[in-house]
Amino acid sequence: MDTLISGIDEVLSEQVLEQNGSRVLVLSPQGALNVDACLPQLRERVARARTTYGGVLLRGFDALGAAGFDRLVTSFGQPLLTYEFGSTPRSKVEKGVYSSTEYPADQWIDQHNEQSYTLNWPASIWFYCDIAAEQGGATPVADSRLVYERLDPALRRHFAERQVMYVRNYGNGLDLPWEQVFGTGERDQVEQYCRANRIDYEWLDDGEALRTRQVCQSELRHPVTGETVWFNQAHLFHVSNLPPVVREALLEVVDDDRLPRNTFFGDGTSIDAAMLDEIRAVYRETTLSFAWQAADTLILDNLLMSHGRAPFAGKRRVLVAMTA
Repeated sequence: MDTLISGIDEVLSEQVLEQNGSRVLVLSPQGALNVDACLPQLRERVARARTTYGGVLLRGFDALGAAGFDRLVTSFGQPLLTYEFGSTPRSKVEKGVYSSTEYPADQWIDQHNEQSYTLNWPASIWFYCDIAAEQGGATPVADSRLVYERLDPALRRHFAERQVMYVRNYGNGLDLPWEQVFGTGERDQVEQYCRANRIDYEWLDDGEALRTRQVCQSELRHPVTGETVWFNQAHLFHVSNLPPVVREALLEVVDDDRLPRNTFFGDGTSIDAAMLDEIRAVYRETTLSFAWQAADTLILDNLLMSHGRAPFAGKRRVLVAMTA
């Protein structure tokens, strides 16, 4: 990883973290300054840098805590979003602040753009490191423009023409219950949400279980820069992403159509696992990883930069907020 000094002024210093072509701008205070003392400069720098780098890391400022993190995100002027139609377990911590995905510490979370498995997604995602893990626990990122550029053009065209279908089965002790995903126990409210968001739904087992299907994009054009980005979670939701032992055990207890989640092309045909392996390989070849420091804040343009999570040891607390 290269670290380059790119600029200094009387309030903030700048560095660039770069690895495998993905870059993050690091902003740090000159002297003993808290975030509030240099908010105007931070807003201006972040607005200028996010479309160039895709991500900005605030490092060396005083600890914020959950409430301070919420105030910081709010101060940038974009509405905070709730975690609607989520795919992973999280807990609400403070107003618009959530825990990061609550998967076991020994599990990787592959690269993905937040909620790119839907037709509605946050423009930005914010991370705050409240407690850095004793070992591991990075939030690796990858430039979605680079991912798109490095994928085989034939693969990109294949996905762009056919798009991606996400099939989800909720509950049954295997995945999130539908009540948690939709934030309600009322089936008519679930149906209303699905209709409004072009999600096909099907009640199973006398209404106890729910299956949804939604066809979404494989790529997007960034509304500000006009650049094309790879923007989907076909590789993450597909059954091939499960460890072989887990996959085999799961298929022993449920039929293919009852898997908690899976992906297909938009016409319902299977996606060749080799295509998904190529996508995963390109993500690995474009990833930037750095160790969290306590009180770090990472701001990502959600279209330009994907993120993931490395396994870790010891206590780790990283908070998340999303903005429109």
